[in-house]
Amino acid sequence: MDDSKTPPSAAKGRNLRDQLETSTPGRREFNFDRKHFDFIAGLLYKLAGISLAPHKIEMMYSRLARRLRELNLKDFDAYCALVESEKGEAEIRFLVNALTTNLTSFFREHHHFDHLAKTVLAAVKMSQVQSGQPRLRIWSAGCSSGPEPYTIAMVLCANIPDIRRWDARILATDIDTHMVDTARRGVYAAESAKTIPTELRDRFTKPIRTGSEPEITMADELRRLITFKPLNLLEPWPMSGPFDAIFCRNVLIYFDRPGRTTVIEKFSTLLPPESFLYLGHSESLYGVSSGFAQVGSTIYRRTGP
Repeated sequence: MDDSKTPPSAAKGRNLRDQLETSTPGRREFNFDRKHFDFIAGLLYKLAGISLAPHKIEMMYSRLARRLRELNLKDFDAYCALVESEKGEAEIRFLVNALTTNLTSFFREHHHFDHLAKTVLAAVKMSQVQSGQPRLRIWSAGCSSGPEPYTIAMVLCANIPDIRRWDARILATDIDTHMVDTARRGVYAAESAKTIPTELRDRFTKPIRTGSEPEITMADELRRLITFKPLNLLEPWPMSGPFDAIFCRNVLIYFDRPGRTTVIEKFSTLLPPESFLYLGHSESLYGVSSGFAQVGSTIYRRTGP
């Protein structure tokens, strides 16, 4: 999940109007103009803190046009009226799901998982060597369709031979309820498994075929470690922590600066000193928080008391 809530400049506003005005009714199935974009973008920001920049116009139209067809609505005036009405409360979930982007893959940004294995897990194992049931907690915040938490689970199982003796849990959350359901199911196109190292792919995935294309399913060994839950990061969090590491990659880019600050401050309350936060490749805590020290490419260590 990248955008900033910085108000568009006058020039950007003019470009937006020009782009919308040149989209004549003949080119679109449904009339879609500036008022529709502003209304829906404002509603999405209010509901989820997600800011859609003007260049997302075509994305918004194409994704919601499909929804208008499903609902047999004649135009975007009718759709806006629906989501604004009491009857439209159930539609809000579909709106948020439709307008959130879910790009993910197994072992994406591989250096994060190398650091997890060599630094985080090594430190936790050493600190809890005398414990009868060592504890480990990792959160995948913005898990999308699930490759990230399953990758984390593979790293845990591959590096902790006695993982069944541990009180080890991975929390995986996302605002998109459809993605959470997909992640929980744990079935993916076989093509997506190419980014999993061969030895781990052979151990933790199983080829299946439920349709016309070959697929893989995740091993029960991984599933046992993960709890999938829908969660809006700008709403109250039910978990109390503490976490040894939090993965929140390509999520902060969807929030404006106040939203990013709010989320990072809440992360810091769940991350004790010397624990770690992993961000996406284009994200940074510069100007957002002073409670973390950067120790690697988009890898941050919690500092302070």
